[in-house]
Order: sequence, then C-alpha cells, then structure tokens
Amino acid sequence: MPPSFLSRLAEVFLVFLQLGLTSFGGPVAHLGYFREAFVVRRKWLSDADYADLVALCQFLPGPASSQVGIAIGQMRAGYAGALAAWLAFTLPSVLLLLAFAYGLSALPWLADAGILHGLKIAALAVVAQAVWSMGRSLAPDPRRQIIALVSAIIVLLIPNGLVQLAVLAAAILFGLAGKPATTVSAPDEPATRGRREGLVFLVFLVLFFVLLAGLPLLANLTGNDALDIFDRFYRTGSLVFGGGHVVLPLLEGELVAPGFIDRDLFLAGYGAAQAVPGPLFSFAAYAGALLTAPPNGLAGASLALVGIYLPSFLLVLGALPFWHRMRANPRMRAALETANAAVVGLLLAALYDPVFTSAVSSPRDFALALAAFGALTLLRVPPWLLVLATAATYWAL
Repeated sequence: MPPSFLSRLAEVFLVFLQLGLTSFGGPVAHLGYFREAFVVRRKWLSDADYADLVALCQFLPGPASSQVGIAIGQMRAGYAGALAAWLAFTLPSVLLLLAFAYGLSALPWLADAGILHGLKIAALAVVAQAVWSMGRSLAPDPRRQIIALVSAIIVLLIPNGLVQLAVLAAAILFGLAGKPATTVSAPDEPATRGRREGLVFLVFLVLFFVLLAGLPLLANLTGNDALDIFDRFYRTGSLVFGGGHVVLPLLEGELVAPGFIDRDLFLAGYGAAQAVPGPLFSFAAYAGALLTAPPNGLAGASLALVGIYLPSFLLVLGALPFWHRMRANPRMRAALETANAAVVGLLLAALYDPVFTSAVSSPRDFALALAAFGALTLLRVPPWLLVLATAATYWAL
C-alpha cells in the first residue's frame, strides 16, 4: 500500500532535518548529499530527473541547493512538502546563527577578544576562494572576463546597491542581445500538466514579478520600516545569481551602506555562517536579528528569512513545468552566462570593499588571511574548520 500523505510529509521533514544537521561544505556539497539521499538510497527520482532539476535551480537566481530541496519536497508531498523540506533543511543553521547573534549581544567582550576580527579574516579567505573558483567556471573566456572586470570597476567606483542591480540587469540585456548560446535539446517527453495546474504555476511567476516591482513602491508610499526591510531581503533573494556567496555584496549594499547593521557584525556573521551546516542564506536570519532598529531580534530574523527565501519558492514552483522550453532557448542561456560573469565582478568588488578593507589592517592580518586562503585552496581544509581555526588563532594572537 502506498504511503499516506502525512507519512510522506513526515518523511520529507525528517530526511531534510538530518541533511540540515550534517550538510557541511556549501551548495555543491549539498547537491552531492541530496543525490545520495534521494536518488541512490530512496530512489524518489531518477538520476536524469535529478540532473534536470539541478540544472533548473542553477539557471534561476537564488540558493540552488535550497531550491532543489524545495522542488523535491513538492514532488514528494505537494506544497506542504516543499515548505517542510525548506524548514527542516534551514532550521538548524538558523538556530546556530541566532545563538551566535544573541551571544554577541549578551557577551560584548567576545568582540574585544579578537574573535570577531578572526571571523572577518576567515570571511576574506572564503570570499577570495569563491572569486577564484567562480571566475574560472563562470568567466572562462575573454568576453566574460571583460564583463566581470567592468562590473567590478563600476561597482567600486559607484558604491550603491542600485548600481549593483543595474549592472546585473545590463549584463542580462547584453546576453539577450548578443550571440545566442548553443541550443540544448529538450527531452523527448517533457512533463505534461493540466490547464488548471499550469495556471497556478503561472500565478507564482506573476506574483514574483509583482512583488519585485511593487514592494519598493509600497514601502516608499507607506514609510513602513518592516515593509522596507522585507523588500530589501526579497530583492536580494530575487537577484542572487551564482550561489550563496553573492548574497554578501548584495546584502552589504542593502543593509551596511544605509546603516541598518554594523559592518563588523555583518562580516563576522558571514564568517560564522561558513562554520555551520545547511544553506548560506541562513545568514539572513542573523542579519535580521542584529538590525540596529526595529524590526530586529526574532521578528527581524523571521522577516529577513521569509523575505530572502520567498523568491525561491515562487520561481521554483512557477518555472518547473516550463523548464524544458526555457533551457532549450539559446538566448536565455546566453543571458544567464553574461549574468553569471557580472556576478563574478560583483563578488570581486566585495572582496576588496567591504571584506578586505575591514579585515586587513596590519601585516599580521594579511599573513593570517594568506594562510587561511592557502589552507582552503591547497590543503582543502573544510570551510567550517577553517573558520573555527582562524577565530581561535586570532584570539590567541
């Protein structure tokens, strides 16, 4: 007898909770854990279906591993399964980062002990490695390397969150107008869905764009602080191409530059996020909790977390039935390629400001950062272990 809906829902929650407690190593490692759990062990979907799902989530903006989890949960137990998968996978890292945030508030001596500065140096090493690896994979040819460099130069010369978004938009338009990428054939048997279900999915996509355009207007008209914060996290979640590390420059422009959060606390939290399992986007809960003015605390953490993840739900659930046609469109693929190259530029700019400028103030800082970068790239030290070791080393020094 097939399992009941409630048993499938409970199974989804428990499996993703286990993954959320043990999935160290970032989104690429998460996708490996997912394949082992859902393709090899439980056979919830085939290898080909899983590869197709991963391709979709890498095509869309947002955290790829979390989006794959949302999609698998929806396929297994409907919309409730999508919510259960996200909640279980995200909750452990959120609780750990909130504990860190409240620890900093309750024990301010931690900041004076050098631990925060050690975390900033760890963040510098992690972001440098991300720039290096993403540059090799997302900007492998001179055309995309030029796009990355021009994007970095523009963002450094005009340090404004809106400029970062404009650079991404320009890169997408450049890709759409340029030479199309190689066409990818759609599978012989694309998934078929009823007219009513297709309409529901279309509503998700329309809602995504309505919120993206409408939230800033509504926040400006009402002057509501909570709506303004929600809009900033929603906009970030909507435009993060290239993985979780890109959340750093976008959120820095949305939160640090306008004075919503202290820069040192922001970078220390980003470093701490490398030491916990689960998705890097959980950093949003930490940032929301430490906002300088209400809504902050648990209310700010909840608002930030829902805001940054809501675009992922709307995009994955909306794009899934249309993916076969989207991935076969050469111009869409070309736009993704140029957007990803611009993302490398944004991350390169963030590597200098705020990460390098805040972390390195002496030759000792730079030496420790070089050692941390070498440990990541040459010795393959796991990021979570590197973060703990760097913080402890700086504290000891």
